[in-house]
Amino acid sequence: MNKSAFLFPGQGSQATGMGKSFVEHSTTAAQMLEAASEALKIDMAHLLFEPNDLLEQTKYTQPAILLVSMMAYRLFKEQMPQAPAFSLGHSLGEFSALACVGAMDWLEAVKLVHLRGDLMQKACEGVDAGMMVVLGVADEDVEAICQDAREQGKKVWPANYNADGQIVIAGIKSDLQSIEERLKEAKARRVMLLNMSVASHCPLLEPAVVPLTEALERVLNDSFAAPVISNVTAKAYNSKSEALDLLGKQLVSPVLYKQSIRDNDDLVDRYIEFGHGGVLKGLNRRSTKKLTLVVSDYDSLNATLETLEGES
Repeated sequence: MNKSAFLFPGQGSQATGMGKSFVEHSTTAAQMLEAASEALKIDMAHLLFEPNDLLEQTKYTQPAILLVSMMAYRLFKEQMPQAPAFSLGHSLGEFSALACVGAMDWLEAVKLVHLRGDLMQKACEGVDAGMMVVLGVADEDVEAICQDAREQGKKVWPANYNADGQIVIAGIKSDLQSIEERLKEAKARRVMLLNMSVASHCPLLEPAVVPLTEALERVLNDSFAAPVISNVTAKAYNSKSEALDLLGKQLVSPVLYKQSIRDNDDLVDRYIEFGHGGVLKGLNRRSTKKLTLVVSDYDSLNATLETLEGES
């Protein structure tokens, strides 16, 4: 049988209406929505399906994305209960990846990332934090520009290595804006501040590390059904002790997404992304020649199942 890697998107993949077709077609998804609403004391149907101001706030964005990813995965698993060769998430998605392989219960993961988002927001309170995407500049050039800026007392760091020619940097918004001209001089095709009120994967989140690790200690299981690829190292791990160490570091370290795909590409025949939007499929086009299937809604679930059944 062909081997698959299971992928899970992170913040930025959210959109009003995500998950609705799962709930409309599946009692499993409807029950998951209800369970998450009860666990968080949040009306998740309103958060997901109706226009509101909360979905863009990190502490609500994270459980919303994870819930939809878990719906997609659970509905797929009902039809095709195969284990992945490995699971991999982008930033927040690493927690979905852990729930996928049984390293934590999915509902505990929903509660955990709600806490994670809250801790991240609090770490950035009183600081005009943000993130900025840079297109068309080599990693080493972005790194050098950030390094020069830090030597001048500015707070800017590489945060997400998404694909060749696409890197996200994080820090203080005014400091990010101060290096725009340098980035454009380095032939950036685009430099754009993202709609983010936190600076993920940089030292500004240091205050969140200890409380998140303490919460992880309570919910992580000792056994994993398959390895998870760490955002921090781009290498596999499969134990609670490794997860505790790596997920704390993940808050303040850059996401090595493109490195994770390239370094582990030989282990799989294809990728399957679970969650709204197909964001990782887009990134994968620059890092692998292998197929990335997407389970984003009920129609794409059926299309992915048909593709896999056609292979067998």
